[in-house]
Amino acid sequence: MGTMLMERGLKPGEPPESFNLTSTSVLEEIARLYLEAGADLVQTNTFGASSLKLSAYALDDRTEEINRNAVQAVKKVVGAQAYVYGSCGPTGRILKPYGDTEPRDVYQSFEQQMKILVRAGVDAICVETMIDLNEAQLAIKAAKTVSVDIPIMATMTFDTTPKGFYTVMGVDIKTAVRGLEDAGADIIGSNCGNGIENMIRIAHEFKKYTQRVLIVQSNAGIPEIKGGAAVYPETPAFMAEKAQELITIGVSIIGGCCGTTPAHICALKNVINTYRH
Repeated sequence: MGTMLMERGLKPGEPPESFNLTSTSVLEEIARLYLEAGADLVQTNTFGASSLKLSAYALDDRTEEINRNAVQAVKKVVGAQAYVYGSCGPTGRILKPYGDTEPRDVYQSFEQQMKILVRAGVDAICVETMIDLNEAQLAIKAAKTVSVDIPIMATMTFDTTPKGFYTVMGVDIKTAVRGLEDAGADIIGSNCGNGIENMIRIAHEFKKYTQRVLIVQSNAGIPEIKGGAAVYPETPAFMAEKAQELITIGVSIIGGCCGTTPAHICALKNVINTYRH
C-alpha cells in the first residue's frame, strides 16, 4: 500500500492514512489494480490508523472517519470478488517497563480501531509488522474481544542475526509462534523486512512449531537507493519462481509487502493457480 501511495504523491513524513480523508478515489484505484491482478485478499489503508499512532500527526480525533473511509473505499471496488482485511500495525509506542506507555492504553487503542473496522465490514483483521510480542498479543486479544466470528491474522517482522531470526525486540520464531497462538491468532506468519529468499527460511522455521495456517508477505527484496529513491530489486518473475517453495513448505496465504506491486501479485497468482489445478 505504501509503495503505491508514494507513487501517487505521498510525501516523506506524511501519514499514508491522510489519503483516507482527502483522496479516497486513490484508495479505490489501488484496490482495483490489485483486484485485477488477481488478489483474493485486499487490505485497507489503516496500518497506522490506531488512535495512538494517529496522535503523532494530530489526527487521533478523526480515527473513526479514517478507518471507516478506508474500508468503504476497498469494499466499493471489490464487492464480493475478494475478501477485505483490516490492516493494524504497531502503535509506535514502547510498552512499559521499557518505555512509558501503559499496556491498557495500547489495548484500548487497538480495540477502538478494530471496532470501527468490523462495523465497516472487514472480512478479517491482520495485526502486522509487529516486533514486540506483547504488543502483538494485546492487538490479537483486542480483535478477539471485538469479534469472535472473523479470522485474525498476525505477522511479525524478523531480522537475520548470527543466531537466527529475531525481531528488533529480541523475539525468536519459536517464542513468537507460541505467543501468537496463545493470544488467539487464527493465522500466523511473517511480513516485511525480508526478501522472499529469507522468507522461505522463516516459513521453514514457523512450520517446525505450528500447525496453524501460515501467511507470508515478503518485500520485493532489500531496497537500494538510486537517484534518491528506494528501488526494490526482486522482480515479479523472481518472486513468483521462489513462491513455489513457500507453497511446498505449506504456506497457505502468500502476498507482498514493501516494494511489491500489482505485477508481483499477478505473477504470484499465476504460480498459485498452477498448484490449484
